[in-house]
Amino acid sequence: MYRNKKLLWKSIAVPVAAALLLVGCASGADNGSGAATDELSEGMRGATDSGDPVSGGTLSFGAYSEPAALDPAVAIAAVTTGGVEMLNIYDSLLRFDTESNEFVPQMAQSLDHDDDFRTWTLTLREGVSFSNNMPVDAAAVKASQERYAAKPAPEAALWNDSVESIETSGDRTVTYTLNKSWSDFPGLLTTGPGMIVSTESDGPDGKFTPIGAGPFTLAAWAQADSMTLSARDDYWAGEPNLDALRIVYLPGTQVGLETMYNGGIDSTFVREPDEVNEVVERGMSGYVNMTAAGNAALINASEGRPGADPRVRQAMQLAVDPQIITQRAFDDPDLGNGTIFPEYSRWHTQTQSTPVAPEEAKQLLAEAMADGYNGKLEVIDASDPASQQTALAVEAQLEAVGFDVQVNLMPTIGDQVRTIAKERNYDLAAWGLSYREADPFPKMQATMHSEGKQTYGMYTSPEMDSLIDNLQLASDKDKKAELIDQIQQQVNKDVPFLVYSSFAEFVVWNPTVHGVVGSSNSMALFGTAWKS
Repeated sequence: MYRNKKLLWKSIAVPVAAALLLVGCASGADNGSGAATDELSEGMRGATDSGDPVSGGTLSFGAYSEPAALDPAVAIAAVTTGGVEMLNIYDSLLRFDTESNEFVPQMAQSLDHDDDFRTWTLTLREGVSFSNNMPVDAAAVKASQERYAAKPAPEAALWNDSVESIETSGDRTVTYTLNKSWSDFPGLLTTGPGMIVSTESDGPDGKFTPIGAGPFTLAAWAQADSMTLSARDDYWAGEPNLDALRIVYLPGTQVGLETMYNGGIDSTFVREPDEVNEVVERGMSGYVNMTAAGNAALINASEGRPGADPRVRQAMQLAVDPQIITQRAFDDPDLGNGTIFPEYSRWHTQTQSTPVAPEEAKQLLAEAMADGYNGKLEVIDASDPASQQTALAVEAQLEAVGFDVQVNLMPTIGDQVRTIAKERNYDLAAWGLSYREADPFPKMQATMHSEGKQTYGMYTSPEMDSLIDNLQLASDKDKKAELIDQIQQQVNKDVPFLVYSSFAEFVVWNPTVHGVVGSSNSMALFGTAWKS
């Protein structure tokens, strides 16, 4: 825990990025129990670690998708985008502990702050080393974080906008001076900036080698198949019980579940409501994070796109009913909620989403078309059954008010990411905003602020920038709640995106797995895990 003033949380239910979390990879099972939001809460579920740890063996984990890289300055540190792989290679200075609802020291020994949350002092543990035997000292931390800040990293903009300087004192002390008060700064040290990379990772030929201080090292990476991480006998927290961690890349989450049920893998990841309900009904153990707006659609407001006209964005908002979306995709209309933070969240506010009003949508669209808009709209989604049903429901509701819709289903998640995030070649696109219970601010800044790196063409406004800036400055929970309510009001006005529902992210494992430790963005650390 922190010395001085603790940062206390009251999460009742979690990245984000983190994360690039997409609608996809599940069929709409007819179970409609709503367990994803009604029964689940943030943290470990059914995990018991009775008995003495057993040494040896390989634990296999079915990943959501294969990472583009193992560099935390490139890949988003979240379970869906290589976060499990990176966390187990690099570890992190801090981690989020759902039991205490605090950001707690992990690779670091402590983190202190002054009264106005502008000066933070990090004390490192003794004896922590990289896998190349170099020490993880203050100089290494500073070098890694300055490297991160200099690259187009997922959270580099937020870091550069907030951290005025990094100073070292001796081998174990790092002092961060912020240019503004920020009580939730520790959250950044649980994700990419907190994953310390060795100075030897960047080779003279420009090739990156993942050298970290985590419990495992990269042993092999068979592209599009699997990755094997070998245990380190000199890990700072003690030699791992496992010999190796094997991450497998399967076609979809349902395949991951079936493979785990049949004994082919030990653990996997699910987030689609029907699959989450399935593992809940089976009484499976695992680690749960709740993600608000995990099931959403981005509206491209770039010049020349239909969404550049606020009337078109508002018409979409008024035409699409989230309950119809979740009825079609998951046979559960109760999951549908257009509010950013639904009732399960401690950030739930009085302001609700704009009510569906098809007649008003028709009028706004007619006005835009009278001014030259042709009514055409391209909708991007994934090709799995739930996503197909989502796209069909969106298409039907938009065409009912006068849009001329073309649906384009992406063959893979990678194609969807490239089309939306890199090429920005879309009008309305399925995505996951995934605001997390522990600290929603970083992802809100990335996706709503004009300086955010994950807006991908969405509309931003000076009013929203001001609200997001003030949210960062707020240290009182009531003040944060007030600002989030105002953010919901601004979203209702600006319509940068549509929210369909929230998702529960579930890292699930079979009964033989023990000792897994959770952290931010649904990432799991296997350094103390073992198999019975």
